[in-house]
Amino acid sequence: MSTPAWRVLPDEWKGLLAGRGLRPFRADQILQCLYRDYIQDWDLATTLPKDFRETLKAEFPLAPPTLLDRTDAADGTAKLLLGLADGESVETVVIPAKGRLTQCVSSQVGCAMGCVFCASGSAGLVRSLAAEEIVGQVMAAQALFATPENRRQGSGLCLTNLVVMGMGEPFANYDETLLALKILNAGRGPNLGARHITISTCGIVPGFARLAAEGLQFELSVSLHAPNDELRSRLMPVNRRWPIDELLDACAAYTRQTGRVVTFEYTLVRGVNDSRACAEELARRLRRLPDCKVNLIPLSPVAHRPDLQTPDESVQLAFLDVLMKARIQTMLRRSRGKDASAACGQLRLRHGARRP
Repeated sequence: MSTPAWRVLPDEWKGLLAGRGLRPFRADQILQCLYRDYIQDWDLATTLPKDFRETLKAEFPLAPPTLLDRTDAADGTAKLLLGLADGESVETVVIPAKGRLTQCVSSQVGCAMGCVFCASGSAGLVRSLAAEEIVGQVMAAQALFATPENRRQGSGLCLTNLVVMGMGEPFANYDETLLALKILNAGRGPNLGARHITISTCGIVPGFARLAAEGLQFELSVSLHAPNDELRSRLMPVNRRWPIDELLDACAAYTRQTGRVVTFEYTLVRGVNDSRACAEELARRLRRLPDCKVNLIPLSPVAHRPDLQTPDESVQLAFLDVLMKARIQTMLRRSRGKDASAACGQLRLRHGARRP
């Protein structure tokens, strides 16, 4: 049975080659081709003998995603719509900043979580991605954006940060997501540092203990978006299963066990969750944690919910001021890529996503 090449942990290559009667010394050449040269086809691995390339095609196939669409914003943000082997598609976004290049990847085709302001879930969940499809998103972006000048020292990647915050819920696809991140983190592979990788969850509580037990240094962010259960349940149906108190207890336990600080994502929606009263209630809620961070995100409007709008900047700053005065480490993020359909799921919907 064949094994997709982007599914193999870098340290496993020698053993897999030897187990198939192949020369294990080729492992380093394979890793160079996959994670420094970003080959999308084994025929492009010209440092390897032709007969060996034919064997690799059969034993370790590559199924790179195809670029279906690309939109570029004036601020340099690029959104890619990538086609998968079964005809489905996912989005990934590349966001440049001074000294940084962040990629946001998807973990599922669509999403089952149903958050009201998220375009990804408006067509429901189609399926989860395999680890090689998650890695493939990164390799596709590298093939497009990497140059000899922008590759990081010690790695072939131009990417400096990775966020699993695109389409889907990573804790609902835990095993495949973690395998992909271990491959991307591996020193003999892409070598992206663990603290430059962030997993973003809407609050599937059992995932916190699983991730804490991994002993990894990945960053964790939690989509919160409301200071109380009544409002959060309206915005995020997952709250009906794991309400805020249970969620915050899981976050506190995660920080105690790992020493890692949880970041809360809070999307500001005009007239919904952006009031001073909401900010004060949020500050009181978060005092129970030993430490945390908050990212305030002005809503990127989505076509399927025209009633949800971005608050005025003065309202955003007032919300920030309340949290800062409560001594909660808070950042107000500027919206990026609005003219590139940057909110997750919009580009796929524009291309007529299949409903499950």
